[in-house]
Amino acid sequence: MARGKDQQELFGAKEPEVPDDAPLAERMRPRTLDEVVGQEKVVGEGRLLRRAIERDEVPSMILWGPPGSGKTTLARLIARATSSEFVPFSAVLGGVADVRRILAEARKARAAGRRTILFVDEIHRFNKAQQDAFLPHVESGDVTLIGATTENPSFALNAALLSRARVYVLEPLGEDALLELLERAMADEERGLGRAGVEADPDALRHLAQASAGDARRALSALEVAAASAAARPDGRIGLADAEEAIARRALLYDKAGEQHYDLVSAFIKSMRGSDPDAALHYAARMLEAGEDPRFVLRRMVIFAAEDVGLADPRALTVALDAHRAFEFVGWPEGYLPISMAICYLAAAPKSNSALLAYQAAKADVMAKGPLEIPLELRNAPTRLMKDLGYGGGYRYPHDEPGHHVAQDYLPKALVGRVYYQPSDQGWERQIGERIRGLRARVAAARKGRKPPQR
Repeated sequence: MARGKDQQELFGAKEPEVPDDAPLAERMRPRTLDEVVGQEKVVGEGRLLRRAIERDEVPSMILWGPPGSGKTTLARLIARATSSEFVPFSAVLGGVADVRRILAEARKARAAGRRTILFVDEIHRFNKAQQDAFLPHVESGDVTLIGATTENPSFALNAALLSRARVYVLEPLGEDALLELLERAMADEERGLGRAGVEADPDALRHLAQASAGDARRALSALEVAAASAAARPDGRIGLADAEEAIARRALLYDKAGEQHYDLVSAFIKSMRGSDPDAALHYAARMLEAGEDPRFVLRRMVIFAAEDVGLADPRALTVALDAHRAFEFVGWPEGYLPISMAICYLAAAPKSNSALLAYQAAKADVMAKGPLEIPLELRNAPTRLMKDLGYGGGYRYPHDEPGHHVAQDYLPKALVGRVYYQPSDQGWERQIGERIRGLRARVAAARKGRKPPQR
């Protein structure tokens, strides 16, 4: 808790007046931490940063998150909650001379018993020398630095600065969080549209929430445009068409929990399985542009790579996983690029479901026959007693044999000769099939007492 303040005063005092003609997104900026939505992992009750604010022990920090996730708002709330001077600074517009002037004023404020929070927007745009200029002042306590960035701090900021600042990750606002903000703006008579004489259809607000890509500023700005359009009509009602026009994005028929969800996913998978990259891209775009979580699509692609491409092209699984990692690295909207690349690769790749069928066949035997006895030569023998009982006895180490292969059986006796994996003749698996058939022929010959064919 801040010095000399109780919690209600700390988080409930009024912000300076915002002009009535300010944009709706500015007017609706949260005034207390309790008004912040969608960032519970960072400032929810009991979270580390929330506790630090309540104790008035806020460290220098980097807020990493996409546009509209609330980085500037959170910095302002922290300054207000800790009774600090809030000094905003743009890394795009300001220079080193401006930084020095601000820091000099901060030292004077500190001498007078006032603290300064220096908020640097787009801090990743500072070069190393500019970032280094902050270090002694952060260390001395002249300022508490709050940097905001949309770039990964590990790559965008130098190690010296990162070592002196805690990184907090802000997520894109979810659809429900954005919907809550829009509904709050519609009802708020002081700062929002509560006295504007307009109402909104639920599907219009839902579309704005879906189409805003986690950006609260974008959602509220679009709502303001839609409201102005509706206010000029006698009914004063914001409909879906107003929302589509305001956000320049057509509403797509898609219910993430309903029939459209399952139909589109099915069509997407079947198009890749049918080696049609064009259809696969179409259905993927319909899902993603309607607001589907890209991670869901990527997970389905990883599963598809193993299930439907399989060993016909073992690289397919790597491509799908790399697309997943690349998306996490660059985020949305640029994240569609590795997704598109992987979709094209998976659809064009040769197909084989042999790994799927092999596991299903093995599973069927396990379920039907239970835990069959493991051959003695394959068992672990960590003790003398187990060795005396024959555990591990007779095992031949393949790497000591010609061709690194021993013509012997490994399955339980009741299953000797059972074949689960049937390689296809597709792509790389054609070569795998030739090798595995040769190895099986050697084992079959040894089982019958014949000399195994040479490899």
